[in-house]
Amino acid sequence: MCEDCGCGDPKLVSVEVHSSLLAANDHEAAHLRAHFLGDGVTAINLMGSPGSGKTALLEATARAWAGKFKLAAVSGDLATAHDAERLERAGIPSAAITTGTACHLDATMVDRAIHGTAVGEAVHAADFFFIENVGNLVCPAIYDLGQAANVVVLSVTEGEDKPLKYPVMFKAADLVVLTKVDLLPHLRGVSIAAIEDALARVMPKPVMIQVASTEDQGLDAWLAWLSARRDVVRAAPRLGAHEHVHVRGHAHPHPHPHR
Repeated sequence: MCEDCGCGDPKLVSVEVHSSLLAANDHEAAHLRAHFLGDGVTAINLMGSPGSGKTALLEATARAWAGKFKLAAVSGDLATAHDAERLERAGIPSAAITTGTACHLDATMVDRAIHGTAVGEAVHAADFFFIENVGNLVCPAIYDLGQAANVVVLSVTEGEDKPLKYPVMFKAADLVVLTKVDLLPHLRGVSIAAIEDALARVMPKPVMIQVASTEDQGLDAWLAWLSARRDVVRAAPRLGAHEHVHVRGHAHPHPHPHR
């Protein structure tokens, strides 16, 4: 339970206050989205449980796309910068967002991590910007971060029923990446068909890709999905200057160079 939003618990934070927090977040997310789209950057909100394989998936992506696409990332965690450091070693300019008690990232955290920083410059020039969210299957799904798509990483070791137990997360997903499939021969009673059935019950348009990141298995489908998303973002109209509407309702042109 994070202290800033109460995770929707009306006994801790009233419905009105929670709605206000989400409205403020959505406003900041719209600001980020305008920048991402203006720069032609495909922003991906990468969510999943702790240990599901989010960082490993990005490391594998960096290996596969070395020299082809420019990547950048932020990595959220309650403590330590371990994941961001791993991504840096993999060749992805990255910044750590240490949340302390918050079990999710919000748009303001992302904006602060990239505004006026070296990582921000990398994001501006990137083809893909990955927002590796805090490990959690609940709260991250609620907060818009200006992303072009939501990806949920689910490992085979977590069990078949996670989509049914945490439906909000999977309802918000554009894609589920099922990781660690190389371990399936060693797991008793884990059925891919059962996972697919659970996703079909909660996802409006169920799409799942199976990968084993450390073995570079199944990456072609993942990379193809990302490339298709990039094509959509690049096809969106882009202007040399865009307008941001601020809290008081005043819009102003916000020019900056676009690639």
